[in-house]
Amino acid sequence: MKLVILDRDGTINSDSEDFVKTPEEWMPLPGALEAIARLNHAGWHVVIASNQSGLGRGLFDVASLNAMHAKMHKMLAALGGRVDAVFYCPHSPEESCNCRKPLPGLFEQIGARFGVPLKGVPTAGDSLRDLLAGVAAGCEPHLVLTGKSAQYRNGVLPEGLPPGTLVHQDLSAFADFILERSARPAPGAL
Repeated sequence: MKLVILDRDGTINSDSEDFVKTPEEWMPLPGALEAIARLNHAGWHVVIASNQSGLGRGLFDVASLNAMHAKMHKMLAALGGRVDAVFYCPHSPEESCNCRKPLPGLFEQIGARFGVPLKGVPTAGDSLRDLLAGVAAGCEPHLVLTGKSAQYRNGVLPEGLPPGTLVHQDLSAFADFILERSARPAPGAL
């Protein structure tokens, strides 16, 4: 199974210091939904792993979160794309759960649900905690310079990036990289 795991806020859609709380506030980043559709068309399954502590903080409810995801799914469907599943952590930071990134719980849940080892599965996010969670589960880390990491477009990267982190301007550039790499013949193949 060809699988990629993506962060949501700041990677697929615009992020907000005040949290994305309603479908009206959920706005895709330029080219992000098209990037997911391109991955899908090449046979990739796309899954989201997202901290949604606004739930635990009482800023929005599950119905609002579901409405945001319904909007995303509808917009993706119009492009011939899809997200296979959305895994989210509803807890506030004080709840000390295992599913809040940078801990790997969401990734472990994804591996269990899809019955696949996560070793080498590409994961993309806009923050260090996204990458740390993925690496802890065996994933290949990709930083996108959108959302929280837009400030690093000047070339200076955040400290503490996991070794081997690949950096892309945005989700579209990440998709380009994945598609180009997967189209190359395997080493030793004729």
